Amino acid sequence: MQRLRLEISGAVQGVGFRPFVYRLAHRYGLAGWVSNTSKGVVVEVDGDPEILAKFAEALLKEKPSLSIVQNIRSKYLLAAGYSSFKILKSTGGKREAFILPDLATCLECSLEILDPENRRYRYPFTNCTNCGPRYSIINAIPYDRPSTTMSRFRMCNKCRNEYEDPYDRRFHAQPNACPECGPHLELWDSSGVTLAKRDDALRRASDEILEGKILAVKGLGGFHLITLASSDEAVRTLRSRKGRKMKPFTLMSPSISQVSEFCMLSSEERESLQSPRSPIVLLKKRDKQNSSLIISELVSPSNPEFGVMLPYTPLHILLMMEIGEPVIATSGNLSDEPICTDEIDALHRLKDIADYFLVHNRPIARHVDDSIVRIFKEREMVLRRARGYAPLPLSMDLEAESVFATGGHLKNTLALSIGRNVFTSQHIGDLETTQALRAFDDVWNSIETLYNAHPDIIAYDMHPDYISSARARESQIRGIPVQHHIAHVYSCMLDSGVRPPLLGVSWDGTGYGTDGTVWGGEFFHITGGTVKRIAHLRRFPLPGGDRAAAEPRRSALGLLSELYDDPVKHLPPDTFSREESDAMQKMISSKLNSPLTSSAGRLFDAVASILDIHQTTEFEGQAAMALEHAIGNRETRESYPVEIIEHPCEPMVIDWAPLIEGVIMDASEGVDRGIISAKFHNTMAEGIAAVADRAGERKVALSGGCFQNVYLLQRVLDILENNGYEPFIHRSLPPNDGGIAPGQVMAALLINSEK
Repeated sequence: MQRLRLEISGAVQGVGFRPFVYRLAHRYGLAGWVSNTSKGVVVEVDGDPEILAKFAEALLKEKPSLSIVQNIRSKYLLAAGYSSFKILKSTGGKREAFILPDLATCLECSLEILDPENRRYRYPFTNCTNCGPRYSIINAIPYDRPSTTMSRFRMCNKCRNEYEDPYDRRFHAQPNACPECGPHLELWDSSGVTLAKRDDALRRASDEILEGKILAVKGLGGFHLITLASSDEAVRTLRSRKGRKMKPFTLMSPSISQVSEFCMLSSEERESLQSPRSPIVLLKKRDKQNSSLIISELVSPSNPEFGVMLPYTPLHILLMMEIGEPVIATSGNLSDEPICTDEIDALHRLKDIADYFLVHNRPIARHVDDSIVRIFKEREMVLRRARGYAPLPLSMDLEAESVFATGGHLKNTLALSIGRNVFTSQHIGDLETTQALRAFDDVWNSIETLYNAHPDIIAYDMHPDYISSARARESQIRGIPVQHHIAHVYSCMLDSGVRPPLLGVSWDGTGYGTDGTVWGGEFFHITGGTVKRIAHLRRFPLPGGDRAAAEPRRSALGLLSELYDDPVKHLPPDTFSREESDAMQKMISSKLNSPLTSSAGRLFDAVASILDIHQTTEFEGQAAMALEHAIGNRETRESYPVEIIEHPCEPMVIDWAPLIEGVIMDASEGVDRGIISAKFHNTMAEGIAAVADRAGERKVALSGGCFQNVYLLQRVLDILENNGYEPFIHRSLPPNDGGIAPGQVMAALLINSEK
């Protein structure tokens, strides 16, 4: 007889791992124990060595489907003389255990809430070990009920029996509850007066939505604003009240079959929609004549895609079953503010938007937005990482000091390395408001509390005015500034598991450069922690600086001023008034508030302006998205000339002058602007290949918001792969600024390791 000790790390808490081990030990007739720890799960069993080996093999092969085993340390010891197998209380220590994301309702729970004979019939807080809230309710590790916001609800005898039965799928399901002992719903008017409770509240809420009203619904990680997607009036009212003129709204549909009526669906898109992560998936619209459903044109205007998700909590399932048609389910917030999580706060902040509030009394420990993905080359590409994904870590192949990173200014996230793991927070958003900064501080404190973090290094963006960077500099931790676009490349390296040497391509809107100019179209040769900027797009002035991000016409004027004495002549009529153009050209000539930029994003904006697609925008990336969408189904491999200017001691420069001259020539000759856009994208892709040919590295990492552009990314991959390169792209981390923080961690570790 021997004793086998297994120390298991990974996502092994809150997924039914301990009852699985309990049942497995009984199957093999083994005595011992299993326990949650701050690092994962520990198992000890006495038995014959051959039986122990079979037990260990079965544990890996048959582990719960939601679990992620990162590492198992096994050790054979002298038998301890155990007489039975027990599940012991959790133990503390250094906190390294994975916290599982919030998970969509499983099939078994879905069937229960629809079964009139079940005691959880129509109960909107039904869950089990295989589904339900995790990250949004946890206050501390290990993941046990007293450490969650469910601690205030005392389980009834029936729920307690389920919770304590290792053969029940609700064994140690920490949010376990029922109508007798768990949270409940209330429907409030916009003054906070209670109109209905429990199931009556849900039924009346659905009736109000069907009447075209706007409801603020408290869900898993915060509030949604929900209204009918078929009603022009309802959508128009929501846009007016929320101050959101054009940005697409997300749709929630009752079923996958209904989604297929108004969207094209691949097998991978179906799988993503129906997965336990249940993200928003970007899908191509079907032609209207192919669907009997009515969806207002105002939901996603001038956009060939819908963002769609399925109901992922019992509350949403029941609500959508009553409504029976797609609804808008957009984040419950004001512009640039984080999503509301508390009903009193929501009543204050959303009272001028929502007609009614459907709330509940289960507290939300932290806000968690819906994640956004698209399927690219038959795999998910995460564009916003939150519910269903955060805070699961990515693993590094190096272990060093603990690093905390504060991310960027837009699409902010935070990151922390512990051992070989990099934990990235949920999406926080743009740090433009007091509420957003409060959310930033709350998430920072939450990470420190959950992991009892004491980082050795804090990494932050080099931009002198970013609040995220100012917060880092105010800390007492040793700081390492990381240039914005270099962080992008390291983020892609972490995400794809590629190590240097390599060529890193970082294209986005703007970022503070080490030479004092505004970067955004950068190429780096990376050898470990050593980074050399070897190429960039030709620079041009941005009249008004940051204002150009919302006015593509400013980028166009700055760019054209580099080529022509009278740049306004090459813009569409009425792009500027005479007074505006005179003022901006004076800014450019005097170099007043007209910083130079090498930004690829602003170059996309400039072309969108020249083609009169957008002169001003409402949301980030709108002009570049419209430029890509203009291509439609047009197929051409034509391009404009690519010119690379090489200097002996300076980075190479991709000169866009021949490209812009070609765009203007085609536009003046009446060439379809979809064709012009395709040729522009093709040229940009060929520019990357031209630099790769000169860089001398086979591996190429692509990062930055520009690589959310599917047409551009596909063309770059095609050209690079056809030329024998090995390109790497983002999958689990967003290529946009949502991936900056983990990139800062990776960069700081490698930079520090070489000092």
